[in-house]
Amino acid sequence: MDSTQVTWHAHAVVRPRGCVVWFTGLSGCGKSTVANLVDQKLHELGCGSFVLDGDNIRHGLNASPAMLAETFDDAFAQRFGLGFSALDRAENIRRIACVAELFCEAGVVALTAFVSPYREDREAARAAIERQGEEGDFIEVFVDTPLEICEQRDPKGLYKQARAGKLPGFTGIDAPYEAPASAEIHLAAGEKSPPALADEVIAYLRSQGKIR
Repeated sequence: MDSTQVTWHAHAVVRPRGCVVWFTGLSGCGKSTVANLVDQKLHELGCGSFVLDGDNIRHGLNASPAMLAETFDDAFAQRFGLGFSALDRAENIRRIACVAELFCEAGVVALTAFVSPYREDREAARAAIERQGEEGDFIEVFVDTPLEICEQRDPKGLYKQARAGKLPGFTGIDAPYEAPASAEIHLAAGEKSPPALADEVIAYLRSQGKIR
C-alpha cells in the first residue's frame, strides 16, 4: 500500500477546537515548570488541558535507539529511535506536532514543553496545526531565560557535562538556539516568578477567547 491508497476520513462529531501552546527555550529555562502551572490553573478553571513534556515524550513515543533496543532488534531501534542531531530533532518536533494537533481537535489545550531550538521546525509545527484548523491555534511561548541563569540552575547537570565535553551538540553550548522572532507570548523568565509567568499565559489565552 502506498500514500495514494490512504484516505482521510472526516469525523462524525465536530467539536470546538482547543489550541496548542508551544513553550520553547533553553534547557533549564523553566518551560516545564510554567507549562505545569498553566495546566494546573486551566484544570481549576474547568478547562481540558494536557502537558506534553519533552523529557517524558523521549521515554516513549520519541525514545532513543538505546531505549528501543531494550525491546526491539537493532534494525528497528536504529530506524525509529531518535537522538539529538538536527535531523532527529526535526522528527521529534514533527511527531509531537501531530500529537498536539490531535489534542487540539479533541478540544483540549495542549501545552508542549520542548527546547525545539530551530525556527524552521517550530514554524513547520505551526503550519501543520493551523492547516488542520485556523490561524491562532498555535501559540508560541518564548520562555526567555539568559543562558547564565540556566547554567546556574542546571537541574539535570547537563550544562556541566556539556562544558566538560561529555555532551556534544548541547543547545546553547555547542549547538544553536534560534529564539523566536515574533512569539505570541514572550516571558521574561529571568525576571519574574513561575506563577506570575503562568498568569501571563492564562491572560493571553483568555484575551484570545481560547478559555473563559
